[in-house]
Amino acid sequence: MKEKDIFIRFLSDRGLRMTNQRGLILDAFLGTERHVSPEELYGLVRRKDGTIGQATVYRTLKLLTEAGLAREVDFGDGVLRYEHSYGHEHHDHMICERCHRHIEVVDERIEELQERLAKKYGFVLTGHRMYLYGICSECRRRKA
Repeated sequence: MKEKDIFIRFLSDRGLRMTNQRGLILDAFLGTERHVSPEELYGLVRRKDGTIGQATVYRTLKLLTEAGLAREVDFGDGVLRYEHSYGHEHHDHMICERCHRHIEVVDERIEELQERLAKKYGFVLTGHRMYLYGICSECRRRKA
């Protein structure tokens, strides 16, 4: 498992150990393909080991983010979530402001435009996040 090796190396470089609890949290995070909140991840982990505390889950998510394995996502509903970062194609998000449904969007034209804009203004991009907020077709239909 490449992600586990990356995490172990990351921890070692910082003088930290790969504990059983960190391994369990990593496995639970990698085992879900959805955008997961720390509380949801805590619930998944607690089913396997009731001794793991919520603070340990939060700290491990922070480490996973610093290691480049997780990325924070904010859909504007007050809940910070995490998604896989390593080995997953870059994508942007469209978020419904009513039902909070989100759609992952991959569009090369958007990526090319961002590169052109960066070049025009003398920027070297190191990354970006794009969130588009609006009302989904289902919510618009329900209101009509």
